[in-house]
Amino acid sequence: MKNTQYIILALLTVSFLVVACGNKESHKGGDGHSHNEEVKSEAEETHSEEEVMLSQQQFEALKMKIDTIVLRNMSGYVEANGTLEVPPQSEAAITSVVGANVISIKVIEGDKVNKGQVVAYLSHPNIIQMQTDYLNAFSNSNFLKKNFERQQKLYDAGVGSGANFQKAEAEYEASKAMVNGLEAQLKLLNINTSSVRNGTIAQSISLRSPIEGYVQKVEVKTGQYVEPQTELFEIVNTHHVHADLMVFEKDVYKVKKGQKVTFTLQSIQDEELTAEIYSVSKTFEDNPKAVHVHAEIENKKGILIPGMYIQGKIQTENMETMALPESAIVKEGDKFFVFSAEKENDDWSFKPVEVLLGAKDGNWIAVQFTEEQDKITKFAYNNAYYLIAEMKKGEAEHEH
Repeated sequence: MKNTQYIILALLTVSFLVVACGNKESHKGGDGHSHNEEVKSEAEETHSEEEVMLSQQQFEALKMKIDTIVLRNMSGYVEANGTLEVPPQSEAAITSVVGANVISIKVIEGDKVNKGQVVAYLSHPNIIQMQTDYLNAFSNSNFLKKNFERQQKLYDAGVGSGANFQKAEAEYEASKAMVNGLEAQLKLLNINTSSVRNGTIAQSISLRSPIEGYVQKVEVKTGQYVEPQTELFEIVNTHHVHADLMVFEKDVYKVKKGQKVTFTLQSIQDEELTAEIYSVSKTFEDNPKAVHVHAEIENKKGILIPGMYIQGKIQTENMETMALPESAIVKEGDKFFVFSAEKENDDWSFKPVEVLLGAKDGNWIAVQFTEEQDKITKFAYNNAYYLIAEMKKGEAEHEH
């Protein structure tokens, strides 16, 4: 009986040792690593998966745009469309004051001209006749002047009649008026009256630009007869081109002088121009019922031509917030992400950063980071969908 008790005790001891050893082995992997080592390895793998690497060649092929976060006014604006315009003093129409034929054109559309520069020459027999009339009137006035001076001497000496003196005076004064009138007409034609008095008759007259600017229209051709006051050329000085926006009645009370305006042109769609309101009209246009708002352009870029259509937004509140283009943001599940960008040797590293979205303004969206970001951190401004797809692709390859 005593021997039987010893045998049972020995069997229980062996069983306990076997169970203990089994439990210990269960905490090891097939290659002998501990559970803590497995957790650490999985964390490192997860970290590497949440990263997209692009070579410099890929970076350039995708036309990646990288920049730090910007502050932007995302709320409180009035949409307003309009055109580019110039003030009245920056536009000029060149006409002829007499009917004449165009014998020479010196400019074409797009040419830059200075104030006083000749743009064309005109000729007509009437122009020659005007000079001849002036010369005759000037000579006659000199004759009448001498007769008046002679009659005045006789009258002062008491040997001439008062009637003759008064007649001579009247004729001389009338001749002076005639000469002055004809001289003024010749000056309008840019004819030098001194040369005419010396006997030089101009065969043609010059048309000159009254302002500095660019030739916008040429409405004539060589040999054409033009009537007086017909518009022949149009000159525009684009240095003072500005945004002329139409604001509807319901929004007029929000708009005032000094507010900022952002707008785009179809010819420069990727660039935003900025302006500042310097004048708000006090009268309504009938169709549509809106007022003109004039804004001085601050960052003039490209070719700005009066008449170009613009789409603008007038900022009525000065509330700025962090914002990124829509192409920089991607949705994954019920969360939104952007990608931080960092240069690593010759490659680029992009890592997802969670953000909360705010107001949308055109292609820009206000963002708020769930974790504070360094001010110098750069972010991808485009291709967010491509980057998230590459990241998922890397995760899928890792699982296989």
